[in-house]
Amino acid sequence: MGLKHGCELTLGYILHSIYRIIQLALALAVCGLYGTDLNAAHKQHKYADGKWVYAVVVGSFSAVTSVVYLIPFIVHIPLLFIWDTILFILWIALFGLFGNMYIKERAEGDKGVQRMKNAVWVDLVCALLWLGSAVGMIFYWVKHRNGRSRWTGRAKV
Repeated sequence: MGLKHGCELTLGYILHSIYRIIQLALALAVCGLYGTDLNAAHKQHKYADGKWVYAVVVGSFSAVTSVVYLIPFIVHIPLLFIWDTILFILWIALFGLFGNMYIKERAEGDKGVQRMKNAVWVDLVCALLWLGSAVGMIFYWVKHRNGRSRWTGRAKV
């Protein structure tokens, strides 16, 4: 079942889309979790802490990237795994930053601390998803980098 000439709705594309939608949902969740504190600081006319701004920026980059990757022909761009690797590094840095602050912290009924402890684990899951994406894109690139045309096999694709 073809969507457009050269683009088929295969099981692989459906699984790829589900994976990207999960990445999108978690990236938006991170933006919401950290954006709550940024919004509270803004309402109190306090400065926005750079750590929380960094978290929202990483979440935003990931959300936009996952939406762009849903476009069928985007995954055919060579060396796209480099951007996935950069996002993985940004997520690991975010996990390390907030993990150091909140993993050992006791919530003791403080909903803000508990929310941030939960956010740390969402950060880790996002990092692992982008690592999986980078590895998958490397395999895809290596497999298809010396591809030949379907009909004659003479032209490089």
